[in-house]
Amino acid sequence: MARFLPAEHVRKRADFELIYKTGFKRSGRLMTMFTREREAGPSRLGIAATRKMGAAVERNRAKRLARELFRHHKPEGAVDVVVVPRREMLDAPYARVEAEFLSLLARVKSR
Repeated sequence: MARFLPAEHVRKRADFELIYKTGFKRSGRLMTMFTREREAGPSRLGIAATRKMGAAVERNRAKRLARELFRHHKPEGAVDVVVVPRREMLDAPYARVEAEFLSLLARVKSR
C-alpha cells in the first residue's frame, strides 16, 4: 500500500513560489496544477486551498482528496506538484476528480 510520506510534502513558502514562477501551469474544471521538475529526490505534493474555496471543513476535504490522488498516482521521477483545488471539486464524483488529475499529469509529462 502506497503511503504519503513526510518527505513528499512541499511545505516552504519559497518552494511554492519557485514552483509557481518556474513551473508549468495546467488548468481544469476542478483544479489547477503547477508542476516543476527537480534534480533528485521523491515527487512532492503541495496543496493551496485558500479561504476563497470555503470553510475549513471544505478546504480539508479538498486537501484529503488531493493527497489521496497523489498517493495513488505518484509521478515518476523528481517532480513537484502543487494542486489548487476549485470549489467544484467537492461536489464532483471521485472518478471524475481522479480522471482530471490524471489528465493534467499526463499533459505535464507530454510536454
